Amino acid sequence: MTKLKLSVVPDERPVKLTVELPAALHRDLKAYADILARETGQTLEPSKLIAPMLVRFIASDRGFVKARNGAKKTAVPAETASRLTIDVAGVSKE
Repeated sequence: MTKLKLSVVPDERPVKLTVELPAALHRDLKAYADILARETGQTLEPSKLIAPMLVRFIASDRGFVKARNGAKKTAVPAETASRLTIDVAGVSKE
C-alpha cells in the first residue's frame, strides 16, 4: 500500500474558494486523487484535496506554528477564517 500524507478527507461545510493553478499542478492533484481513491475507495475531485493539503502543510511549517503561537492575540478567529474567500494565483510547482 502506498503511504500518502492524506488518508480520509473529512466532509465539512463548504467555503467558497477561488483558486487558479498551473495545469501541471492540477494534473498532480488529479493523480493524487486517483491514487487516494485506489487506496481508500473514496473518490474525490482534485479540488477537495487542496484544503487538507494546506492544513497539513501549515501544521507542519515550524516557522509558521512558532510565529502563530507567539502572535495568538492578533490571529484571525476561526469563525472569521472560515468565511474568508481565498484567491491563489501564480502558484508554481518546484
